[in-house]
Amino acid sequence: MVSMVNKLSTEKRAQIVGCLVEGMSIRATVRTTGAAKNTITKLLVDLGDACSYAANELLLDLDCERVQCDEIWSFCYAKRKNVPAEHEGEFGYGDVWTWTAIDADTKLVPSWYVGDRSSYSARALIDDLAFRVNRRMQLTTDGHHAYLNAVENRLGADVDYAMLIKLYDAPEGQGNERRYSPAVCTGTDVRIVQGDPDPAHISTSYVERQNLTMRMSMRRFTRLTNGFSKKVENLTAAVSLHFVYYNFARPHQTLTKANGGRKTTPAMAAGKANRVWTLTDIVNLLDYKLPDSN
Repeated sequence: MVSMVNKLSTEKRAQIVGCLVEGMSIRATVRTTGAAKNTITKLLVDLGDACSYAANELLLDLDCERVQCDEIWSFCYAKRKNVPAEHEGEFGYGDVWTWTAIDADTKLVPSWYVGDRSSYSARALIDDLAFRVNRRMQLTTDGHHAYLNAVENRLGADVDYAMLIKLYDAPEGQGNERRYSPAVCTGTDVRIVQGDPDPAHISTSYVERQNLTMRMSMRRFTRLTNGFSKKVENLTAAVSLHFVYYNFARPHQTLTKANGGRKTTPAMAAGKANRVWTLTDIVNLLDYKLPDSN
């Protein structure tokens, strides 16, 4: 490990991680924990790599029956219109999209990918999802054309796939009231692409709710702030940390209620953990030490 990170105790690292996964910015974490900004950033990047390793090891052979996919916008360095000419068109400067898949039943997020909004990124997500799921699934996405080739090339006929295209109208109001109000959904267009998906489960509601969770839990996704990522590597690390925390360490209210009040995470519901992970468990991933399930 890097010496700067090694100077921190496990308790201090856990405190820092707790701040980051609850939506605090790097500077707010500095003020709260007293750790240096560079130390926190280095810890985030190292732990993000470790979380990616843990997810690759643990999120395999998944029995996901109904999966929803979506992509969420953010930006790095600067918004696209403000990117300097020497970096125009270079990935990591301007628009960045985070692609996610969620199991509608267990609320587990088995796959995510940080990239652009191209067909390449769609293939990366679908390829990873297909690698992790052990059965034929029902898949729902939005109408983004990049999904079509990605699903066809990787899953072929071995999927029940539908696109749910939402139709929007302009928000009501004038001036800033109109500018900051969400568009109004006026209807949906369902398109069966492959197989025989159950109409009752053609939905993107859960993955869209996960988008909100991401925006609330990662300061880098909060709109209209200066907490955005300056480097795409830092954004990627934050996303990996978020999803390992979400899957393994954050009890889900609906799952907990369904399990008789026992605190239950998506990983527990999916049979990939027997208990709720602690922040210390996540910190210990720095040594590539997976927690004991018991």
